[in-house]
Amino acid sequence: MESPQKHDTWLNRHRWISYGALVVIAYYLLTEHRQHVFAYLPYMFLAACPLMHIFMHDKHRHHDHGNQDQEKKS
Repeated sequence: MESPQKHDTWLNRHRWISYGALVVIAYYLLTEHRQHVFAYLPYMFLAACPLMHIFMHDKHRHHDHGNQDQEKKS
């Protein structure tokens, strides 16, 4: 069985490899496909707004509202 420290080290290494791959992809897109990226950039910003709303709004559902219900009853 793996120790938690070994597992965290592997996740950290995997995270840095993923970041490196994203940097390489971004560099390739900006150097070789600059015209395509800049042509669709306004649409990417417009698409990012509803996507961020959908994926980031989910965090509001995890609040504990049990205390408020108890306060209303008393």
